[in-house]
Amino acid sequence: MSARAASRLETLGFRQVYRYQPGKADWFAAGLPREGMEAGTARVADVAERDVATCTVDERVGEVRDRLRRTGSDLCVVVDSQRIVLGLVEGVSADTPSDTRVEFVMRSNPITFRPNVPVGQLPDYLKAPTTPLALVTTSDGVLLGLLRR
Repeated sequence: MSARAASRLETLGFRQVYRYQPGKADWFAAGLPREGMEAGTARVADVAERDVATCTVDERVGEVRDRLRRTGSDLCVVVDSQRIVLGLVEGVSADTPSDTRVEFVMRSNPITFRPNVPVGQLPDYLKAPTTPLALVTTSDGVLLGLLRR
C-alpha cells in the first residue's frame, strides 16, 4: 500500500496501518546524493518548486482560500502532519461555502513522481493541457515539490 493510502486510512480512524518498502530504490527516491555516470543528470527533484502551499484535510475552505489569496498561490497540496500528500486543492470556487472541510473539495489522486526520475524521461501525458502539474514526493509520499508544465 502506498504511503498516501496508509496515511489516508489513518485519518479515517484505522489504527493498525503498515507500510513496507525497503531497498536501493528508496535511496534514490529520497533524493539522496548520487554517484556514477548519471549523477549529473537533471532529476525532477532538481527542478521542482519547493515553496508549495499546503493545507490539511481538517481545514476549512475559507481559511485556505484566504491564505492562497494572500500568498498569490493557485493551489494547495493537502498533507498530513508528516507532509505525506493526501490530495490537491486547485482553484477553490467562490461558491464553495467557507466552512466546507478541505477533504470534501480535494482531488485525492494527484499525479506524483519520485525525485529520481530524469527530467527528460517525464511521460508524455504530463505535457497534455489537462495535466499542467505533478507533485514530487519521496517513496514514503512526503511532499518535496511541485512540477509545472
